Amino acid sequence: MQMLKQKKNKFNIKKMKKSHICLFGSLLVILGVFLLSYNHIMYLKMSLFSDMQLSQEDDQNIEEIIDNLPDAMELKKEEVKSPQDSTPVQEEKKQYKIDYSKYLGVLEIPRISLKRGFYGTESKYNNINYNVTVVGGSTMPDVDKGNLILMAHSGDAYISYFAYLYLLKIGDYAYVTYQGTTYKYQIVNIYNIPKNGTATINRNLDKTTLTLITCTKNSDTEQTIYILERV
Repeated sequence: MQMLKQKKNKFNIKKMKKSHICLFGSLLVILGVFLLSYNHIMYLKMSLFSDMQLSQEDDQNIEEIIDNLPDAMELKKEEVKSPQDSTPVQEEKKQYKIDYSKYLGVLEIPRISLKRGFYGTESKYNNINYNVTVVGGSTMPDVDKGNLILMAHSGDAYISYFAYLYLLKIGDYAYVTYQGTTYKYQIVNIYNIPKNGTATINRNLDKTTLTLITCTKNSDTEQTIYILERV
């Protein structure tokens, strides 16, 4: 009888040991899952915080770059909507405004809602990668029978100020404001030439002229020239 009791006690002790081991193992598993989950959550929080910091730093850097741009390059802050067929392009102004008084002159083409300032040939900002550019040898609108030649990029870049010249037709008007006077011009000719580094300008030498030059739409080998005569 005593032997049976001893066996029972040994059996109960083994059973208790097994249950303790199972319980301890379960606690270890739960603790491991908790630690893994905690580390993952903290990693996500740190990553999010880091991304937010980078985003804020990028925003500050962009604002500093924009604030330090020359006045002529404030045009980056404008948004332009693409035209539908012959509908004039509408410029959507934000809180930014360009101070046109700092330019030598201003070109306006109402049909495509273009208004762009330009500098003189002696200015470092008279560069096709910054602005509508005055070509060397040009004369200003107040010179009788002279020719003001302006060129700019076309395409999709923010510096493509002549992107919508292709919408213009013979008879359309453009205006150049220079030294407080606005001069009116009308398109009399539009033609294409090869893009080879030179441009032949076919104009009436007895007329005061405005010439606009840009790359031909949908062509990598041609340029388009617009001849306008002062009205």
